[in-house]
Amino acid sequence: MHKTIFSLLLLISSSTMAQQIDTVFLKQLLTSKPELFSGVLNHPNKNEVQVMYTQVNRDKNNKPSFKTFGYRVNPKHYFYPASTVKLAAVIFALEKINELKIKGLSAYSTMITDTAFKGQTPVTNDQTSPDGKPSIAHYIKKVLLTSDNDAYNRLFEFIGRAEINAKLKKYGMTESRILNRLAIGDGGEREKNTNPIRFYEGDVLVYSQPPQYDPKNYPLDLTNLIAGVGYMDSREQLVNKPYSFENKNVFTIKDQQWLMKRLMMPEAFAPKERFNLSAADYQLIYTYMSKLPTESDYPKYDAREFWPTYAKMLFYGRDKNAVIEPNIRIFDKYGDSYGFIIDNAYIVDFKNGVEFFLTAVVQSNEDGIYNDGKYEYETVCYPFMKNLGRSIYEYELQRKKAHQPNLSRYVMDYK
Repeated sequence: MHKTIFSLLLLISSSTMAQQIDTVFLKQLLTSKPELFSGVLNHPNKNEVQVMYTQVNRDKNNKPSFKTFGYRVNPKHYFYPASTVKLAAVIFALEKINELKIKGLSAYSTMITDTAFKGQTPVTNDQTSPDGKPSIAHYIKKVLLTSDNDAYNRLFEFIGRAEINAKLKKYGMTESRILNRLAIGDGGEREKNTNPIRFYEGDVLVYSQPPQYDPKNYPLDLTNLIAGVGYMDSREQLVNKPYSFENKNVFTIKDQQWLMKRLMMPEAFAPKERFNLSAADYQLIYTYMSKLPTESDYPKYDAREFWPTYAKMLFYGRDKNAVIEPNIRIFDKYGDSYGFIIDNAYIVDFKNGVEFFLTAVVQSNEDGIYNDGKYEYETVCYPFMKNLGRSIYEYELQRKKAHQPNLSRYVMDYK
């Protein structure tokens, strides 16, 4: 009995140690480069900055361990997570396929979405896929390549709101919640109701999922939910009172990076703590999370709208003319809305043996008006994200490591 108690205490101690965050290093690094960061660092509250950086250290068997640094990380201080929630949906959709264990059902099965509640919309085909049919796998590709909102919404409808939030809790992401679809004004009873869905292999029905209803609310103790001085309403009329972020999605910086670590390095976690994903699932996610839109044939994107570095804010900002670093791949999920720019990334340099996790949020909304489309993304947010990613990368280039990493598992076939 005493041995069992000692083992439990050791486990708790190890878990606590893993969660410790150094709060000094990042501040020193950023303040050492005033030409890059002083504009934001001088107004950290106004710009809502939070940053988490994790070093990866490998042992002789290539098993990773982590050392984490934070700047102003505060899970109670609300920021709008925008599209970063989509990565959780990608993972949980694949998990659900695996957990259903239905013969003939896979991520590549044809997925037909019907309607059963006011405001819901159906899907019977997808002209961006090779066969013109929708599927979980193709929705995942669109989410990860260009952050397609409708693709995410279809994954949300398949998983169901209750299961999404149960999974967040199961995997220790207790500071977050995912309540609704995106970009369709989802809320109230509509967000609690999801569509009926059918899956086919050829013409054979393999699984039929009825509509789901989630009666629960997911309260969190948060600050900064009431912000700004006004907002544009659905009729594009200015309302002169602060905007409320109550009852919206929450995905903290800490939880985002925790999810990314578990996804990219499952071997660092106990088997029961890993996502229920197959080798093929990991390959699908890794490929399309790091693939550039211009490397994709299905879907095929217009490079003027979705240029190569479109989704890679934590190294390239939103520079349409950025020179691609051939040895670097960025596995990430970004978000942008309400003046917030967020990116959750695992960055790899295969040539120089560099790897690190970096997650950050920054906001700029000088006039304090929400929904007006007037945010300082180009002058404040994008430069900050680009400079942050490159500064950490430059530090990692010269950081001494006991063992060089074997990064071959992250080399994807983009053909």
